[in-house]
Amino acid sequence: MTDGQSPALLIKGSARTIDSTLVMGVVNASPESFSDGGRHASFDAQVGLAASLIEAGADIIDVGGQSAVTNQPPVEAELEVERVLPIVEWLHRQFPDVLVSVDTYKPRVVDAVLQAGAHIINDVSGLRHPEVASSCAQHQAALVVMHTAAPPKVRLQDPALYGDVTADVLGFLQERMQVAIEAGVPRESLILDPGPDFTKTPYQTVEMLRRIDEFRALGRPLLLALSRKDFLGAITHRTPRQRDAATAAAIAHLAVTPGNIVRVHDVAAAVDVIATVDVLVGRRDIEPDYVLPDSLRYEKPRE
Repeated sequence: MTDGQSPALLIKGSARTIDSTLVMGVVNASPESFSDGGRHASFDAQVGLAASLIEAGADIIDVGGQSAVTNQPPVEAELEVERVLPIVEWLHRQFPDVLVSVDTYKPRVVDAVLQAGAHIINDVSGLRHPEVASSCAQHQAALVVMHTAAPPKVRLQDPALYGDVTADVLGFLQERMQVAIEAGVPRESLILDPGPDFTKTPYQTVEMLRRIDEFRALGRPLLLALSRKDFLGAITHRTPRQRDAATAAAIAHLAVTPGNIVRVHDVAAAVDVIATVDVLVGRRDIEPDYVLPDSLRYEKPRE
């Protein structure tokens, strides 16, 4: 951060300093998801997953009604509302202290979920529709501004697309931030997402993440959607559900510096990674007289 301080996030008139790394759990209400593949197709399964993610330590639940996969057409806004609105309403009733994010870029969906109590709009379009920012301003919601060089659902993998991927992404985010601010969103309510894998080759994503401090210098929390991404597949040569160890390693590397929100499928693992990093860098402590109880020292015998 420019002032050396952890960034604060303003939502619904309340500011929260992000002095560590928050965990955003993913609930996909879309059968076309690249990772879940429709494993939680029913409403009961979706809210059950949300409850389990919260129990595992999620600070934010990100609900999505349209996957980012590019081998499927966009979902109509009304169908997306039908998929996500019941989950948002349920979360608002059952877990009022948990932040609810909705992964959408469609104004119709944004209006519906903000009226239902959502706190964050996770716009993966790069604010293609500025009225999304206006709605966030009206409802005092936070807004994620993500970098992408193509419309949603369009796959673009071009090694020659960027002269300097980090500089290009930074410039884009700064310009889109200004659009959001002019629409009424306070700077303190903005979250920036450099968009790992979105219109970037694995090489370009890695080059950008190596220079993450240049994004931190903008002074806003960074949403890092790293979970099971293609760049991890390029590193490990594993399919999405086999990339959780690589995801944990990436989180550990980036969580050394505070001010992050990590979007993950395996919340419990992310919580453990962040707790370990926080202790090792001195943000948390173990009590000097703490002795590990036997219940944690030994595994229970198999029956």
